[in-house]
Amino acid sequence: MKTLILAGGKGTRLWPLSRELMPKQFIKLFDNSTLFQKTVERALLFSKPEEIFIVANKEYKFRILDDLADLSVEIPMENIFLEPKAKSTLPAIFWVLKANSGKFAVLPSDHLIEVNEDYKRAFRSAEKLSDDYLVTFGIKPTRAHTGYGYIKPGNEAGDGFIVDEFKEKPDLETAKQYVQSGYYWNSGMFLFDSVLFVEEVKKLAPEVFRAFENSNSPEEIYEKFPEISVDYGILEKSKKVAVVPLATKWSDLGSFDSLYEVLSKDEHGNVSIGEKPLALNSKKNLVVSQKLTAMICVEDLIVVDTEDALLISKLGESEKVKELHKVLSAKGDKRIVVHRTAYRPWGSYTLLEEGERYKIKRITIKPGKRLSLQRHYHRSEHWVVVKGTARVLFDNKEILLRPGESTFIPAGVLHRLENPGKVDLEVIETQIGEYLEEDDIERIEDDFGRE
Repeated sequence: MKTLILAGGKGTRLWPLSRELMPKQFIKLFDNSTLFQKTVERALLFSKPEEIFIVANKEYKFRILDDLADLSVEIPMENIFLEPKAKSTLPAIFWVLKANSGKFAVLPSDHLIEVNEDYKRAFRSAEKLSDDYLVTFGIKPTRAHTGYGYIKPGNEAGDGFIVDEFKEKPDLETAKQYVQSGYYWNSGMFLFDSVLFVEEVKKLAPEVFRAFENSNSPEEIYEKFPEISVDYGILEKSKKVAVVPLATKWSDLGSFDSLYEVLSKDEHGNVSIGEKPLALNSKKNLVVSQKLTAMICVEDLIVVDTEDALLISKLGESEKVKELHKVLSAKGDKRIVVHRTAYRPWGSYTLLEEGERYKIKRITIKPGKRLSLQRHYHRSEHWVVVKGTARVLFDNKEILLRPGESTFIPAGVLHRLENPGKVDLEVIETQIGEYLEEDDIERIEDDFGRE
């Protein structure tokens, strides 16, 4: 069995913890591991590293490579498919299965799942069924939930059931009826035989099939159809769909309410990520913060405090975060895209302060890594080393800087910053100029193939 990991989600309902350039699947939320890393570990239960495929937005390439390196898992680069833009799950899955034959477990990278014997059994059962059916996995509901889609099972098929009907996210009363009637939660995990899947796409989503048939350019292909999920585009229309029940702890972590449900709680029902809050007569709260949060006589609150945004919500209402995200997106607010700390293939930078015509950043470069050879036309930069040793190339000269030493890079001068040492290099950078955005970079040479 091969495995396809879907890693292109933006995690908009976990804003401001999750951002478009650092979505929830790449955030270390559990056991100092990312959800993406946990998904890779599940994939390794059934697949060798060379049998694992990944589809993600092109912006996530180096997040994926860093997470794989931390796991010491080597997946061939040709197995990593980078989408030019997000178009939901159908084109992502079809792109891989059209180019590679076999049976594929399809796993979202942003779910939290407990692996037990039933998990392994369910996938082996689905593998057998996949000769004749497109197989999805149904989670037995623990309660009526309005945030999940539901699956109505029909006649038995092997260790599963023919899918009678898919149901969209219901209201509470309808969800209660679904649970009483034996419906399953739609887990968003699948097992497909590539031949059958391609046949069904050709028949039920011909615009997607033709787009991939008529071009080899991902940029051109992805312009030819709207966003379309595999559920809506194929599974809800196909007559060859089965569901295998899956009895394990599962959450799609689609909201802060879901996050509250799965995390360990103290004796008052409070949950925290980061520094433990100081809670006086307070109960059933979720606090995500790296600073001390003090609470007095409050309950049923969600408090998410990041460096540049603060979210406060009633517990049970956090599905509406997606509406906030849409408002910020319409305004072009960059805080939905990136945190104050932005990650790059060479390390990271943190925006410390900014004002008219200046920015101050802390730059961290990993051992042996270097920035691109570049120039800026609208800003100068002043670098002060605070940790490690920096090798600086500018104006055809090369110098070494140690802690406390500095240099100045005028606008328009070719330059490069490198960490030749064995520990992280930390530099305080002060930018001065009339335009200070990240797109004022002309890269002449880059170790990571960036434009």
